[in-house]
Parts: sequence; C-alpha cells; structure tokens
Amino acid sequence: MWFLRLLAVILVIAVGAGFLLYAVSGDRKYLGFSWRLARWGIVFALIFFALMILERLAVIPV
Repeated sequence: MWFLRLLAVILVIAVGAGFLLYAVSGDRKYLGFSWRLARWGIVFALIFFALMILERLAVIPV
C-alpha cells in the first residue's frame, strides 16, 4: 500500500510540475502532458478502487 501512495504523490508532483511549466513557458505540450498524466491516474485509481470493492464483496460470507 505504501508503494501506491508513493506513486500517487509522484503523480501529483508531476502533474503540478507540468502545469507550472505551462504557466511559465506557455508551451501547450506541458499542459497536454499534465492532462494525460492526470487522466491515466484517475483511470488507474478507479480500477484500483473497483478491485478493492470486489475483494470486499468476495470476503462477505453468504
């Protein structure tokens, strides 16, 4: 779990750095980079949470 938290922190730093580079330079490639990172981060987070919910449902005895 600590590894996923570390990846989340690195993702937030990378997205923030991309937005900051866009604000400083005005080059839209940094904005696109940040948007792609944020989008993939959200996709992987949703998949991760869906798997956690499925695991929780599988443990409940019927």
